[in-house]
Amino acid sequence: MARPSKNAPIDYNDTHDLTHGLLERATCPPDLPFVLVRDADKKGLRLRVTKAGGKAWQFETRVKGKLFTRALGEWPAVIIETARIEAHRLRGLTQTGTDPREVEAAQRAKKAETDAAQRAAQTYTLAGLLDAYCDYLKSLGRVSHGAARSIFNVHVIGPWPEVASMPANQVTGEQIADMMRKTIEAGKDRTANKLRAYMRSAYQTAKAARSKPSIPVSFKAFNITTNPVADTEPDESANRADKNPLSAAELRAYWEVIKPVQSIAGAVLRLHLLTGGQRIEQLCNLLTVNVTPDSITLMDGKGRPGRGARPHTVPLIDAATTAMQEINPMGLYAISLNGGISRLGERTISDWACTAAAEAGIVDFQAKRIRSGVETLLAAARVSTDTRGRLQSHGISGVQARHYDGHDYMNEKREALETLFNLLESVSAKVIQIRAA
Repeated sequence: MARPSKNAPIDYNDTHDLTHGLLERATCPPDLPFVLVRDADKKGLRLRVTKAGGKAWQFETRVKGKLFTRALGEWPAVIIETARIEAHRLRGLTQTGTDPREVEAAQRAKKAETDAAQRAAQTYTLAGLLDAYCDYLKSLGRVSHGAARSIFNVHVIGPWPEVASMPANQVTGEQIADMMRKTIEAGKDRTANKLRAYMRSAYQTAKAARSKPSIPVSFKAFNITTNPVADTEPDESANRADKNPLSAAELRAYWEVIKPVQSIAGAVLRLHLLTGGQRIEQLCNLLTVNVTPDSITLMDGKGRPGRGARPHTVPLIDAATTAMQEINPMGLYAISLNGGISRLGERTISDWACTAAAEAGIVDFQAKRIRSGVETLLAAARVSTDTRGRLQSHGISGVQARHYDGHDYMNEKREALETLFNLLESVSAKVIQIRAA
């Protein structure tokens, strides 16, 4: 069959062997909105030519009795060969009864699912969970958020970047045990147990978010269904109680050193001892609004995961009131070196105590020995276990104590502190002799 002349008019009712020249010559008559140049080689492929001169590829057929039309791009940007390849693919699908739109929708859904999973893997990591947990502790007013964040940064994020960047729900108990092992090998047994406790609580918080509405919904996104830290074991040797309290003689020697010191250091150390050796961290966080002429109220968050800190009110005996007046609370924080703008640090108070203890001749001193020393001294003076526990905020156990006993025990705590003061002031270091006197 002879090839049509290059100048021959195009019959838009017929199919054609599409060439570049043919498509270039195709024009739309002025009395029509558009015409279609149909391909003889690929059924359903045509070029739509508009009155304005636009030329665009289309593929059209029927799938399951319904019309299917697909735009394939502008000509000449999309050449004939490319349009035919795509038309061939679409016809292959439609001839099997498959709607390309359904296939593409499934592909888009799968891609969206894959992209979401990738974003989740990059966002809901172990590092992200630990950071969210620290923020949650801070929102609850738990002062431990700082210690937790520091331990996570030093013993997880820094030395284990690959594990920290893993999705939190894919981290294993073995990997967490390896973190603890490395911490123990660095000579930080107790820190390893703290790391385990904080991580276990972080995972438990995220896990509980699925059923506990008081936990922020953002934790659900980590998709934690099991707690891998529960598969690890703590170092029991590091959890043994340090039964090395200051003796009565050592406490009195310590008191004799700090009693005459006329400085903020002396006042803070006297307040700490005369309030029963309260936890230094909680004392540092004392707010000025929680100081009255005869008491201070500390916020005790110890042992209360997922709950706000519990107010712990401690009476001030006369000597403690004098120490508090020397400290001169103002601004936000009661114990401060800059007018209450920021609080005094625990390390500063511990260092002051160590200096005083060295002057008193106390060997192997640690600030925590003051607290246990006060407990031991009051026990020897026959102050009841319940009163000592309430004075030092060891926690309240039992249904009756937690829910029914509304007594504030301020008189009992004040009497215990008066006993402590008298024991410190006594010439004899032997508690029994003091009591007899």
